[in-house]
Amino acid sequence: MAENSKYKKTSLDFTDIDLAQQLFGEHNNNLQRIAKATDVTINARGNTVFILGEKIPAALAVNILKQLYGLLKEGYPIHTIDVDYAVRILSADDRANLKEIFLDKVYITSKKSAVTPKSQAQKEYIDAIRNYDIAFGIGPAGTGKTYLAMAMAVSALSKGIVSRIILTRPAVEAGESLGFLPGDLADKVDPYLRPLYDALHDMMRFEKASMLMQKGIIEVAPIAFMRGRTLNDSFIILDEAQNTTTEQMKMFLTRIGFNSKAVITGDITQIDLPAEKASGLVETKNILQGIEGIKFVFFTKRDVVRHKLVQEIIRAYEELEARKQEAKAS
Repeated sequence: MAENSKYKKTSLDFTDIDLAQQLFGEHNNNLQRIAKATDVTINARGNTVFILGEKIPAALAVNILKQLYGLLKEGYPIHTIDVDYAVRILSADDRANLKEIFLDKVYITSKKSAVTPKSQAQKEYIDAIRNYDIAFGIGPAGTGKTYLAMAMAVSALSKGIVSRIILTRPAVEAGESLGFLPGDLADKVDPYLRPLYDALHDMMRFEKASMLMQKGIIEVAPIAFMRGRTLNDSFIILDEAQNTTTEQMKMFLTRIGFNSKAVITGDITQIDLPAEKASGLVETKNILQGIEGIKFVFFTKRDVVRHKLVQEIIRAYEELEARKQEAKAS
């Protein structure tokens, strides 16, 4: 191949054979995933990797392999999904530091010893929750907004930083009336709160969570139940905030008391309010950015950490919405 070719051939030697084998994956599966994602050729011989491809993709593959090996040296186990996250992060920003992201652990008391961010935005979000009294996480489903907020809440409670956790959501009637659903008020609002219970039980043993809820240390309730209260020494999560009205959002934000932290999450593309009602989250985004002590973190479909098909589904719907808007404009 000519010297001035646009193609580049690079070799990498990994001194620790055991770590190299973990990096390469079973039957070199990790190398194949990186090669396919970056459009280069990767071959391994012993603990040496040979990369051939255009200069920029080849440099990206080298960066990914070096940083993943660095994580392994720190004791971080590399799974297939971590390879995919690394490719996504470094493809978007080749200056990103995977150690700063993957090794930032939120320790919780449960079967899961720690929760770690899987994207730049998730890392920024965790830092925002740590450093600001009010943090907003806005973006599509599957980006970890509620899950990470729950992990930070459970961690704060276990460390004694706060004395209780309050989890709340608006109970929006999306196509069906609460009045016609069977059961009492608790039965009617429970389906709206179920995702919060699910996230909580993933962080904490069911028996312990139930005991803390019975004692009022953890409270799960519709946002209407926040009215008239002052919430001191609490970690408060408002989920699905795009479905709050202006009045509900103002009421919620003014409930926050001393030594409390609030995290507000939502997806402003999924508003279920009636057309005549403005979203409290959208209005808040427009008027509160720039206020000291409040931090907004915005997620995109690149930050989706569910099944990779979720990203494709989100992209397909975004394209559909764009076509609808074009049709309206024409």
